[in-house]
Amino acid sequence: MRLKMGMLLAGVSILSGVSLAQAEESVEVLHYWTSGGEAAALNLLKENLQSQGIGWVDMPVAGGAGEAAMTTLRARVTAGNPPAAVQMQGFDILDWAQQGVLGNLDEVADKEGWDKVIPPAIQHFSKYDGHWIAAPVNVHSTNWAWYNKAALDKAGEKVPQNWDELIALLDKFKEQGITPIAHGGQPWQEALIFTSVVMSFGPDFYKKALIDLDPEALKSDTMKQVFERMAKLHTYVDDNFSGRDWNLASAMVIDDKAGVQFMGDWAKGEFTKAGKKPGADFVCGRFPGTEGSVAFNADQFAVFEVGQDKRKAQLALATAVEDVNFQSAFNVVKGSAPARTDVPTTAFDECGQKAIKDLAAADKSGSLLGSFSQSHAQPTAIKNAMFDVITRQFNGQLTVEQAVEELSAAIEIAK
Repeated sequence: MRLKMGMLLAGVSILSGVSLAQAEESVEVLHYWTSGGEAAALNLLKENLQSQGIGWVDMPVAGGAGEAAMTTLRARVTAGNPPAAVQMQGFDILDWAQQGVLGNLDEVADKEGWDKVIPPAIQHFSKYDGHWIAAPVNVHSTNWAWYNKAALDKAGEKVPQNWDELIALLDKFKEQGITPIAHGGQPWQEALIFTSVVMSFGPDFYKKALIDLDPEALKSDTMKQVFERMAKLHTYVDDNFSGRDWNLASAMVIDDKAGVQFMGDWAKGEFTKAGKKPGADFVCGRFPGTEGSVAFNADQFAVFEVGQDKRKAQLALATAVEDVNFQSAFNVVKGSAPARTDVPTTAFDECGQKAIKDLAAADKSGSLLGSFSQSHAQPTAIKNAMFDVITRQFNGQLTVEQAVEELSAAIEIAK
C-alpha cells in the first residue's frame, strides 16, 4: 500500500512537472484578427509555434481597427496582468514602449539580421530608443479599391484613375441597381476613406496635412475639397451602412450586391476565403489618384515584460513571425505584403505582387507614408480627435466649412 501510494505521488509529481513545463512553453496572445480571412492567416502562426512545442493561448478581441483590443489591453496592464504578446500597430506600440512595459527583442533581431531586411519606415514603429520592441509580420496599405468584376465589366471594364472617372463609375453602379460603395459606418472606416482622399491630392499634401499637421495645409482650399469629396462619396452608400463591420461590407462586393469597397488589403483575405479570384471575380486597384503612393500600416507583435518563465516562448514567437517561409505563407492568406524585403513573390497572386511592387517603389521614391486611419501618422489622442470630426462630417453633422475649422481646433486641443 505504501509502495502504491509512493508510486501515485511520484506520478502526480511527474504530471505536475509536465503541466508546469507546458505552462512555461506557451504564449498568451491578444489580437483582433477575428474575421474569417484573418483567422485563417493566424492559424498558420499558431501551427508554426506548435511545431516548436510552444503552446498558443488565444485571446481574441473583435473590432476591425483594434480599439476594443487596446481597451482590453489597458485593463490587463492596469490590473498587473498583461498578456505575453499583443498584435499592435504604429503609435500604439510606441505609446506602450514609452511606458517602459515592453520587452526587448534585440537578442533575436540581431542574430537574424532584421535591420537588413525590414524597411526603415517599418522599423520606425518596431524600435524604441534604438532597441527592437516589436516583430513586424506584414505590411498592409489602406489606399486600395476592391471592385466587383461583373459590375465593373458591365460598366465598361475601366478601373478609374482619377476622381471624375470614379464618380462616373459610381453612377453606373447605381444605374445597375446595386449599392455603389460598400461601406461600414464606423469612425475608423470613414477615416480610412479620408486617408485615401487626402492622398489622392498627392504625397506632399498628405505628409503636410496628416503627418506634419501643417496648419496651412489643414485649413487650405485643398482640405476643403477633401471634405467636399467625402460628402459626395456619402451619397453612394446604402441606408443601412451605420455600424457595419468592414468584412460585412466586403461580403457585399463578394455577393454582387455592391460595386466597390475602399478598404485596406486585408479585405482580400475575405475574397480569398470565399473562393474568389483576382481578375476573374474581383479587381484590385489603388484608390483613384493615389497610384505611386502607399499609405501603409504594419501589424506587429510586441511582447510585454511578464517574467523570465515566458521569455523563451516570446522569443520563439518573434522568430516564427520573421521566418521567411512563414512570411510568405501568412501574407498570401492575409492579403498583405511581407514585412521582410527578401521574401520570394512567386506564391502571391496578381494583387499580392502589385502590393509588393508598389511597396518597394514607394519606399524608393519617398512616398511610403504611414496610414493615418491605422495609427501610423499620429498618436492615439490626436488621431481619435480627428476621427470624431471626420465621421461627423461624413454623416452630415458638420458642413464642409465647419469640418475644416473643427479639424484644426480638435488637433490643438488633443496636443
